[in-house]
Amino acid sequence: MPFSLFPAEIALWDVIKNLRPVPLAIIGILIFFSLFSWTIVLSKSGVFSRARGRNKKFLQAFRKSKNLQTIAAVTEQFNSAPLVAIFEFGYREIERQISQRGALVNKPAVERSLQLGISEEVAKLEMNMPWLATVASVSPFIGLFGTVWGIIDAFESLSTAGSASLRAVGPGIAEALYTTAIGLAAAIPAYIFYNIFTSRIKELGTRMEDFAIEFQNAAERDFGG
Repeated sequence: MPFSLFPAEIALWDVIKNLRPVPLAIIGILIFFSLFSWTIVLSKSGVFSRARGRNKKFLQAFRKSKNLQTIAAVTEQFNSAPLVAIFEFGYREIERQISQRGALVNKPAVERSLQLGISEEVAKLEMNMPWLATVASVSPFIGLFGTVWGIIDAFESLSTAGSASLRAVGPGIAEALYTTAIGLAAAIPAYIFYNIFTSRIKELGTRMEDFAIEFQNAAERDFGG
């Protein structure tokens, strides 16, 4: 007969419906963290997918255009693409110099404007990323707290039981193991997607830096300086 740590009748539902207030609160917090992190994951996945697609279309149009004025007239067609925002930062600085001095005379100012645009777009992409990191780092410790609490409760039950049987301590240990499992279930996906999204942000950031160089080359070609 195979050995079992818990009595056969201790099933998941039995544990859940008999949870004490502290383990119930811990499991509730962990479930909330898990749902919250998955909401961020789904939202960020859409953000990165749209950014890649719109960047690609805008970059194709940018490289086919005759000059910066041509592409500036159609940027609305590529609304929300990160590269469009960077383009507009740089082009506004060029327009300011042209209107005030009649020529592009301060190329470092254009470069600084492009870098400001890159910083703003990267900040948008990084939005809510700290929450994923928080869920990934905190959830295991919350689960561990539930584990410790469950074990303490199990030993208290053992001390008051008439006999030292697994039936007396099984529910408390089960609660402890469930909180550990739920904590890991919340933390592991958050950690995985945090790393995936961090990689995508770096990739998009590199693409923005490359585009800034292309923009400056186009500005020198069209406006001299």
